[in-house]
Amino acid sequence: MTQFTSILGEETAKHLLEFKNPKIDKSLLHLPSEDFVSQVWADSNRNIPTLRSLEQLYNHGRLKRTGYLSILPVDQGIEHSAGASFAPNPIYFDSENIVKLAVEAGCNAVASTFGVLASVARKYAHKIPFVVKINHNEFLSYPNAYDQIMFGEIKSAWEMGAVAVGATIYFGSSESRKQIVEVAKAFEYAHQLGMATILWCYTRNSGFKVDGVDYHTSADLSSQANHLGVTIQADIIKQKLSTNNGGYLATKHGKTHEKVYSELSSDHPIDLCRYQVANCYMGRAGLINSGGESKGSSDLSEAIATAIINKRAGGQGLILGRKAFQRDFKEGVDFLQKVQDVYLDKDITIA
Repeated sequence: MTQFTSILGEETAKHLLEFKNPKIDKSLLHLPSEDFVSQVWADSNRNIPTLRSLEQLYNHGRLKRTGYLSILPVDQGIEHSAGASFAPNPIYFDSENIVKLAVEAGCNAVASTFGVLASVARKYAHKIPFVVKINHNEFLSYPNAYDQIMFGEIKSAWEMGAVAVGATIYFGSSESRKQIVEVAKAFEYAHQLGMATILWCYTRNSGFKVDGVDYHTSADLSSQANHLGVTIQADIIKQKLSTNNGGYLATKHGKTHEKVYSELSSDHPIDLCRYQVANCYMGRAGLINSGGESKGSSDLSEAIATAIINKRAGGQGLILGRKAFQRDFKEGVDFLQKVQDVYLDKDITIA
């Protein structure tokens, strides 16, 4: 606890670590545990091979048998361009170093593209769980477009030994209906083959910025994206940490309820995140928050704060990439492990 206080500063640490009485009581949640898959997913329609794949995800690396996940995601070579992503540390132009970083850091899994994981599958698929990202925003066409397109076949992911597939949907965009149909079908086939499913539940619409305020990560809009994600049977939801609330109120579209803002959430970040967890069927589907872009010296404090918020809200971990791989390799390993330590610290408890 002392090390986290020194990283966060006393005021921030107190704000996050001493928060009590959240709006949604923890007794209503399905909390992370050593036997989370048996407690929650064994009663679902997931077949035996999919349950085994989920067990592989939750029972690998430094966080094994805790119910928490630390996943290294490196799909930015497509999503943000290889140059923008790997120029800060060019060793990651070599796909093997991506997997090596996840292995050395003791991550539960590595999530990357068909190309990255296929290039080293025979060497590593049995050493660390693979999560193949099946769709991407192709970022070369001019002018820039924002759509998710399929980059490969589900069976190809299965054949390279992947235990899970991941996909992104830009909820709220004009392309979202197409993406929902495509990803729902892909996830159904992945489950048939025995792979788990992880959904990047991002909102995207220029209308979600109102009067200079960005509501893309508002608790109400991002949580509805989560709810749509679990509806198409994502086993794990990846979501950006909520930064505000009232997106529906600002945009004046869709439907909401005043209790969302009074009785089910507050302006405290743990309450905002708990509402995200609530929309993952009260934690039946695990919520993992993203680490975000690398900003330099503030990266560690931001990542530690996000991990504490996620854990105390009832989430299941972090999926953190750029803050780690845009550093020296050893520094990246140490960075990931410091974040994992939040989930290993028994003094940091569910609020």
